[in-house]
Amino acid sequence: MKKLLVLLTMSILFLPALASATTASGTIVMEFNLSHHPANQEVRLWIPYPVSDQNQLITDIKVEGDFAESAVYTDQKFKTPILYARWKPGEDARHLTLSFHAVRKEVVKRDFPAREPCWDRTAFQQWLQPTSLGPITGSVKALADKITRGKTTILAKAKAIYDWTCENMYRDPSTRGCGKGDVCSLLQKPGGKCTDIHSVFVALARAAEVPAREILGIRMGKKPLQDITTWQHCWAEFYLPGYGWVPVDPADVRKMMLKENLSLDDPKTTEYRQYFWGAWDPYRVQLAVGRDLVLNPRQQAGPLNTFGYPYAEVNGTPLDWLDPGSFAYKFTYTQD
Repeated sequence: MKKLLVLLTMSILFLPALASATTASGTIVMEFNLSHHPANQEVRLWIPYPVSDQNQLITDIKVEGDFAESAVYTDQKFKTPILYARWKPGEDARHLTLSFHAVRKEVVKRDFPAREPCWDRTAFQQWLQPTSLGPITGSVKALADKITRGKTTILAKAKAIYDWTCENMYRDPSTRGCGKGDVCSLLQKPGGKCTDIHSVFVALARAAEVPAREILGIRMGKKPLQDITTWQHCWAEFYLPGYGWVPVDPADVRKMMLKENLSLDDPKTTEYRQYFWGAWDPYRVQLAVGRDLVLNPRQQAGPLNTFGYPYAEVNGTPLDWLDPGSFAYKFTYTQD
């Protein structure tokens, strides 16, 4: 029996190579088909769910499918929104479509205060803690101390770590998906993709007592109609006392360097580094935050390293979200 769930959630870039407007808008359609798994097995699906915030407006959310149940939840620790669906054993067809309209603005935050006030670190302990793949002691702490030596403010420490990340990490196209973000391995071999690069930034920042976090989402297209199935992206931000959260994206610096074959001392590289220190382009939709997530309803496998991709279990066994043969889905973007 087909079910329809309709939910309404209300809540220029100066580099032509990246964007040409201060806002981007369009409709994203996410289609899932898990019908090829045996009919006698239970299938459960968790999808990062978009909501409005100060940087994006999400409307016209529609969820359609032949699931036995579906609802929107959040996890308990990070409050990341989750669309959950379940198919009972005995169901041959397992389809779900999530669609929504997004308006996303460019975020620029560089009007930093001249002085940093005293601040309560206990209020930001969640963003100062290690994760399973992002320790903040040992070699990570030693490197953070070296990078920030002589720096006495949060802003100066964060900038030193941002510069080090831009200069020492690199984009490795052979990395699967967005990368795992295994910080210790990455410090030995600093090549990866966006989750890898920002996991290093966040771990170093936290080791230097700078609150920081990764943000997971998906890129928006720049053409009338585009397949964005593999356009997941991870970016980052740090907290500056007396000011708020500051956007950064050293991974996109390294991506543009690779795409345009730029060296570190190329003037265009300098422009990219200057831009992504305190700014994000508008071509991205935030979907999730947090590492080591316990989903809601709880998954049978262990905590989820990141929730940048949809997650599914068949009879309690996780599917490989990067294997289209096991986990079939397609994401499409239609520009306004």
